[in-house]
Amino acid sequence: MSSYSPGETAEKSGFSIDTLRYYEKIGLLPGIARNASGRRVFSDGDLQWLGMLRCLRETGMPIAEMLRYSELARGGDETVRERLELLQDHDHRVEEQIARLREQQAQIQWKIRLYSGEVGEPRDVTEVGEGLPA
Repeated sequence: MSSYSPGETAEKSGFSIDTLRYYEKIGLLPGIARNASGRRVFSDGDLQWLGMLRCLRETGMPIAEMLRYSELARGGDETVRERLELLQDHDHRVEEQIARLREQQAQIQWKIRLYSGEVGEPRDVTEVGEGLPA
């Protein structure tokens, strides 16, 4: 099993050292080992957990929900159902966010086609949305 310094962990995880410290302080990174001189030492398992935290954070999960997920994960097999529900709820919100982004992207792409001369200038404000893909 490999071990990593805080600097190596920051580099591998994409989190800053300050974020690693903060996550440890609030309980998202419990049980980080320490070496003989008291410095934090991260494991491969810690890096995997950080990968999950990055996924949750980058998809918009609030810290409070991440903390709940972390608590549940430490609860073992008896919390699987609750973790499943939490992740399913989050997945649903991510799907909604993706749908909104697709709609916004369609508007951007229409404007690109307009500026590129691929579509004509709308005659009035009510026509601005015409021609947008559904």
